[in-house]
Amino acid sequence: MENPIDKDKVAENPGLLPYAHHAGSALIMPEDRGKIKSRALSAMYEQTDMQMKNIHEQIRLLAAQAQQIKERVEVSESIYMTNLRFEPLIGKVYYLYKDHDGNTSLSIIAPHEWGKTCPFAVFVSTVKLLSDHTWEIIA
Repeated sequence: MENPIDKDKVAENPGLLPYAHHAGSALIMPEDRGKIKSRALSAMYEQTDMQMKNIHEQIRLLAAQAQQIKERVEVSESIYMTNLRFEPLIGKVYYLYKDHDGNTSLSIIAPHEWGKTCPFAVFVSTVKLLSDHTWEIIA
């Protein structure tokens, strides 16, 4: 029996053809390379923008933390320049005052505990000694 299909119209490897080789074949469309690149670039920009926003937020947070540390150092320097009459303990709360001459003093007595006569002119702030020997302003 003879093959009814013309040998000139049959491919040796039809699965490797870049186009459909018969009516029942899957539709093969040429790729729109511009569309593929555009989608890839859009996805890439979206991801990198999100990552950059995260990094900017981390930078902002680190800058705020650095500012807090700087303020603690400034407060700590001013407290250590005061007339300390006792050794402050880590984790305890103390009270910072200024006298009539403008000198700063640290006390264990809160402003409301002095009664009618406070020996200091001005209450400055409530502070707490941290474990790194810097002082945190509480109020």
